[in-house]
Amino acid sequence: MPGRVMSHNSFGHLFRVTTFGESHGVAIGCIVDGTPPGLTFTRADIQAELDKRRPGQSRYTTQRQEPDTVEILSGVIEQTDGTLMTTGTPIAMEIRNVDQRSKDYSDIAQRYRPGHADYAYDQKYGVRDFRGGGRSSARETATRVAAGAIARLVVPGVRIRGALVQIGDRAVNRQSWNWDDVRSNPFFCPDAGTAALWAEDLDKIRKAGSSIGAVVEVVAEGVPVGLGAPLYGKLDQDIAANLMSINAVKGVEIGEGFNAARLTGEDNADEMRMGADGKAEFLSNHAGGILGGISTGQPIVARFAVKPTSSILTPRRSIDASGQEVDVMTKGRHDPCVGIRAVPIGEAMMACAIADHYLRHRGQTGRG
Repeated sequence: MPGRVMSHNSFGHLFRVTTFGESHGVAIGCIVDGTPPGLTFTRADIQAELDKRRPGQSRYTTQRQEPDTVEILSGVIEQTDGTLMTTGTPIAMEIRNVDQRSKDYSDIAQRYRPGHADYAYDQKYGVRDFRGGGRSSARETATRVAAGAIARLVVPGVRIRGALVQIGDRAVNRQSWNWDDVRSNPFFCPDAGTAALWAEDLDKIRKAGSSIGAVVEVVAEGVPVGLGAPLYGKLDQDIAANLMSINAVKGVEIGEGFNAARLTGEDNADEMRMGADGKAEFLSNHAGGILGGISTGQPIVARFAVKPTSSILTPRRSIDASGQEVDVMTKGRHDPCVGIRAVPIGEAMMACAIADHYLRHRGQTGRG
């Protein structure tokens, strides 16, 4: 007999997000609970974030044509000027799926795609949704971006920006970093010179029917000092968990991350002095804005590695549901580098973690 059912479709504590829907279902959506009352925004604010992630905007992403139009079902009151005000009750948002092509996946209904969640889902549940991966599809992440747009309203003065910093072996030139460049190319790249090289690289990969991995960096500026709680509610712990939950992510680091293993204690320590304003001033930020799991007021810097898209045209060895050995070639419309559209998703998940910790900090200390 099956045991007690456990839900693993929610994250966060006071700012809590639950998502629903599948890649080829009628719709996907989310419920955001814990948003304080009295915050104002417009539908365009939410849509703008979704549009950054929307597929089919360049030849370097999947050509699935989804408008990703968001409908806000509850939790707000429309004002006379057209803005929406949060009521403090759950905010439900829905995004309809309009461009499913389930027939593209009929060939793998009984075959496990290497690198995908097919085998693991089937072994765990005894059933899987082969249509685009169902719940395991990155299609679900649109709901997180919608939730992240709400999260950005919760913490005043915080600015969260993401960028693609590496595709394959080719990383950006940090000496040429320009945030303005991020929105001027299809890669969210902060270095125009590297973006041009990525275009050449990805054209070759796309035409070959292959894929490549990437690294995304997310920076949150203006985060108040004191967010996060020792020992098991650390801010970096929850940021890492949120980012790790994104489809295809295989590694997360904060600040220097794995590079800290190459440094000495002298090099890694973020020295301090008193600033002219009478507040503490850090001379470096190897810690990525978090010490002891608590924000320091410096920019919070996180990076995550995204594996190559598993859906490729090159036949790969696998097995089917009956245990027969087969070769699998995945058809359909897929991202040659799924890391590109992961940038706004990373921003959203960072925003949700910070919003949750802001509310928790305010509830525990009375300060915010």
